[in-house]
Amino acid sequence: MTIKERLEADEKKNLSEFATLSANSKGREVSEDECDIRTVFQRDRDRILHSKSFRRLKDKTQVFLAPDGDHYRTRLTHTLEVSQNARTIAKSLRLNEELVEAIALGHDLGHTPFGHAGERALDSICPLGFKHNEQSLRMVEVLEKDGQGLNLTWEVRDGIVNHQMESMPSTLEGRVVRFSDKIAYIHHDMDDAIRAGILTEEDVPAGIREILGATCGDRLDHFIHDIVTNSLGKNDICMSPETEEAMTELRRFMFRRVYQNPLAKGEEGKAEEMIENLYKYYLQHIDKLPDYLLELEKKGEYREKIVCDYVAAMTDHFAMSTFEEIFIPKSWHY
Repeated sequence: MTIKERLEADEKKNLSEFATLSANSKGREVSEDECDIRTVFQRDRDRILHSKSFRRLKDKTQVFLAPDGDHYRTRLTHTLEVSQNARTIAKSLRLNEELVEAIALGHDLGHTPFGHAGERALDSICPLGFKHNEQSLRMVEVLEKDGQGLNLTWEVRDGIVNHQMESMPSTLEGRVVRFSDKIAYIHHDMDDAIRAGILTEEDVPAGIREILGATCGDRLDHFIHDIVTNSLGKNDICMSPETEEAMTELRRFMFRRVYQNPLAKGEEGKAEEMIENLYKYYLQHIDKLPDYLLELEKKGEYREKIVCDYVAAMTDHFAMSTFEEIFIPKSWHY
């Protein structure tokens, strides 16, 4: 028996009847030899962790645009917090931690520079539209490894594309990540807003504080415990009605006070204009794109789509430096 087979046997013995077993995966689009020491979901996690798109998350906006401070979250630290929350829930429910971790680490790989401002800009200017969850799936299926993709399992890809609340993943592990994403950004975006002086704990409505807790840490702990308590022994991942309603109210509060706050979001208009101009430029200068993207056009992909691929993959600072190089005149010198 190989190490992989022993791990699969351990899963069958120890995981919940509702867990997704590695041995039962629906597999990959392209068949390949199995690893003798890792399950399929471990391999997917490792492929994502070592990908270029994962490394670029360190320089992509979470909420605060290119923040001037070492302790504000980036898209990478958001991803790590989602992963940790999801693993805690999965372990408590005896679900497949490796599947949860792979989905969590990959869920935002397609996110644009400047966070949702960049997403809005591409969605508005590209006639094909743009959604970061769909781009995350495209990243792992098509774009990574210079156009080869990562050839991930069906379950991981399903969890990545369906991680937003309006979608529903097919596995409980995907549903754990779906909730973990939401509670992670509510938790850390408030923590960052307090750090930035935009909010204080006392600003949080008393009714929310009474149900969810008086601090960011208390609320995160409450969310995780509530999900675990209400999902034990069920073929579903859910919160109590009281907690889910309070979370919805807290999210509305965050939209009013942070996500739509001119102090926090005052530069987003400039970022959107920058992304739109980069899109227009590369649409007119398609030859400047990397060869692997040009190959996609030769295979019949829409030009607008591959320009989105290139611009969406940029980090905040690469987008700014590229914009400066293209559009800002330089001083003449002899």
